[in-house]
Amino acid sequence: MAFTFLHAADLHLGSPFTGLALRDDYLAGRFAKASRDAFSDLVARAIEVNVAFVVIAGDIYDGDWKDTSIGLFFNREIARLDRAGIRTFILKGNHDAESVITRTISLPESVFQFSTIKGNTFRIEELKVALHGRSFPNRAVTENYVLDYPDPLPGWFNIGVLHTSCDGRSGHATYAPCTVQQLKSLGYQYWALGHVHEFEELAWDPSIVFPGNLQGRNIRECGPKGAVLVDVADGHVTEVRRLIVDHARWAVVTVDLDGISDESAALRKIEDQIRPVSQEAAGRLLALRVRLEGTAALHHYLKADPRRFSDEVQAVAHRCAEDVWLENLRIESSEEGGTVSLDDAISSLDLSATLMALQTDPDLRANAAALVNEITDRLPRGLHSSDAEGADDLDALLDDARALVLGRAARER
Repeated sequence: MAFTFLHAADLHLGSPFTGLALRDDYLAGRFAKASRDAFSDLVARAIEVNVAFVVIAGDIYDGDWKDTSIGLFFNREIARLDRAGIRTFILKGNHDAESVITRTISLPESVFQFSTIKGNTFRIEELKVALHGRSFPNRAVTENYVLDYPDPLPGWFNIGVLHTSCDGRSGHATYAPCTVQQLKSLGYQYWALGHVHEFEELAWDPSIVFPGNLQGRNIRECGPKGAVLVDVADGHVTEVRRLIVDHARWAVVTVDLDGISDESAALRKIEDQIRPVSQEAAGRLLALRVRLEGTAALHHYLKADPRRFSDEVQAVAHRCAEDVWLENLRIESSEEGGTVSLDDAISSLDLSATLMALQTDPDLRANAAALVNEITDRLPRGLHSSDAEGADDLDALLDDARALVLGRAARER
């Protein structure tokens, strides 16, 4: 018997895109809509392909609902699958754990949810498919759920559904940890995993797959996003196919300004780097981070008025494509020069050397670090993240301050 099923995870419906909203509320709203549109497209493709069933391996929602609108949206889309005769099997992950989601909307009878008490099994008799899984009762599950999963049904196609960090993935909290060998040892034919937002095939026999999330949510989630279609014949996986459904993307463009001393030349090089990335997005909304590197004669000039130059880079992006938006401009270039003592710098009236020497002064560094921590503590929730500069980036912040002073001093000459 041959059939195809769809494996998705990490929809994160209702994600507020807080960090982006603090920079650009308009873009945050469009990314939130893109998440919903991606799921709507996923449902449409499932119906078009006529999949046998759908598996969603956790984090359908990003967190508790502010109101029932996001629950009604999910119900509306799942009802389309129900009307098409397609069953859906869902598992709760850390973001939509039973203790996290306090509101509910009843779902169609064709939707089956894995227990939070212990691993349980759903059977699809006509296909001889058995799905085994366990939902998260709480947000932080640190125990190895695999040890409690049911034995496979002999002669059936067995699918394990699990929200897990597996043996550890950079950037993802350790939840329901396990090893690939432990997954293999259960004797299932396919593992439908969730939690990790990048597509990854951990093994082929049996197939152990992270489909990634449907829609990138921040600059650390770049590239195409979607789910997977799994083809099965005679009790074995024959192919795992990516199904790309994202409506918006993130990208990082790094531009080396080494040796460039003219702003027009810098903008031309930036445009040359952005253009292929915008073409790859194929008309999708694109949030772009531009990082400027290299030893550049323009360094102080750019740092003197970064907002103005950011506007110039945004204009360049729009020349490449209509819907390319600058998420952030990072001026990480540097200027040539060695270290010098503070006394020598002051006596020589060398402003650049004086400022550079001040950066190593213990009292100045201590005061600066205290001020940065105080500001960080007062930031709105969601703005300060691992992607934001703080006291740990003190050298970078002092470099920026020195470049700003030098750039503005040069303009006033």
